Amino acid sequence: MAKKLRAGIIGCGGIANGKHMPCLAKTGKADMVAFCDIIEERAVTAAKEYGTPDAKTYTCYKELLKDNTLDMVYVLTPNKSHSFITIDALESGKHVMCEKPMAKTAKEAHAMVDAAKRTGKLLTIGYQTRYQAPSQYIKEAIDRGDLGDIYFAKAHALRRRAVPTWGVFLNEEEQGGGPLIDIGTHALDLTLWYMNNYKVKSVMANVYKKLNENGVCGNAFGPWNPKEFTVEDSAFGFITMEDGSTIILESSWAINMIEAFEARATLCGTKAGADMKDGGVRINGDDMGRLYVKEPNLNAGGVAFYDGADGDPNVAEQFTFVNAIIDGTPLVVLPEQAVVVTEILEAMYKSSETGKLVEF
Repeated sequence: MAKKLRAGIIGCGGIANGKHMPCLAKTGKADMVAFCDIIEERAVTAAKEYGTPDAKTYTCYKELLKDNTLDMVYVLTPNKSHSFITIDALESGKHVMCEKPMAKTAKEAHAMVDAAKRTGKLLTIGYQTRYQAPSQYIKEAIDRGDLGDIYFAKAHALRRRAVPTWGVFLNEEEQGGGPLIDIGTHALDLTLWYMNNYKVKSVMANVYKKLNENGVCGNAFGPWNPKEFTVEDSAFGFITMEDGSTIILESSWAINMIEAFEARATLCGTKAGADMKDGGVRINGDDMGRLYVKEPNLNAGGVAFYDGADGDPNVAEQFTFVNAIIDGTPLVVLPEQAVVVTEILEAMYKSSETGKLVEF
């Protein structure tokens, strides 16, 4: 049996426990041997549940990075610390999986890419929605040319009432923003990836704080404290690409809209269009003078990314990362792509603040 990779986890909170640690364990290709969190109890608990018998725990990530036996590190901390922890990890000789968004600012994101190039280590970002069955189907159809030239798209990241009330999600200093940087980032990443278009011309946006004060309003995660809700509740942007194509990005944690959905895209091409209505796929177009809608059954057939992924996009994400390290296979999410997502998000906040178009 091939030697397992040795992994360190930096940040043992919700995303670590809800996605990365259990899914990495399912690959069977890596041992989690080091855990770090500023709250020591979290690191100790994670080590007991997912770690090897001799796993070590830390409260300072720099101490964890001194372990030269580590092959890979997961950066699962608040957005504010993504960049400098990732850079330090790369420079200490580790490959890095950093949770989304890449960073709070474009400058930080570019510094992360530079560090990966300088060190020769792998860096990828946690945009797991690319691995979902609908996403894979649409991407294959686009790459085959079924949609033709995609010139208009919508990136959807809307929740009727699902404001995350735990952790630091509502803290602008720690996160850099609200739903735009939290779930809008997934929808935007997915849309740019579908279109394979990362050359931005300009961005215009409006950011709103309209429902922040109404802490008791049927929120899925319980009431929030309006005084702590310092980020936007909604943001909407108009993105023009260099080739003239247009993307509308809509994001919200709380909005008075019945049909709200996130991490989806609507695409309009010269040959056909596609959307992700109800979590599936619809391809629409015309054939012999007749309009059609095709809805493939994504529960049957198809090929999983890797044996053992069982159709779980979160597990497929882990297989992609560990296999890239072990076998040199390609990453699905490239840091150069994630940088553009961060550039657009930053431009949207800037446009809303200044009331002006931001040109790239």
